[in-house]
Amino acid sequence: QVQLVESGGGLVQAGGSLRLACVDSGRTFSGYALGWFRQAPGKQRGLVAVIDSIGITMNADSVKGRFTISRDNAKNTVYLQMNSLKPEDTAVYYCAAGGSLAAVRSGDANYWGQGTQVTVSS
Repeated sequence: QVQLVESGGGLVQAGGSLRLACVDSGRTFSGYALGWFRQAPGKQRGLVAVIDSIGITMNADSVKGRFTISRDNAKNTVYLQMNSLKPEDTAVYYCAAGGSLAAVRSGDANYWGQGTQVTVSS
């Protein structure tokens, strides 16, 4: 059973950086595709970035050049490095795991974390 727990959220000023981490406290997720999503108040949850089991990544246009997704299978952890943060990045960030990059990318993930709040002040 995959159990995802996010950490690293918080309050940061515009232009600052945060690194989110998501740990699988259940069994290893080395074979899963992993993703980060976010949901701002009053908006639908949307894709931020995904990474498949061999390290191929894809980012949403809104975060290209600023956010980087990576994974450390030895630590059962997926990261989201967020640089040059903007107030519009404020949201609850969720990690997700699924059987393929395409599935996770579409939001059809098998497992979801509880989310971590990121707030960017102007």
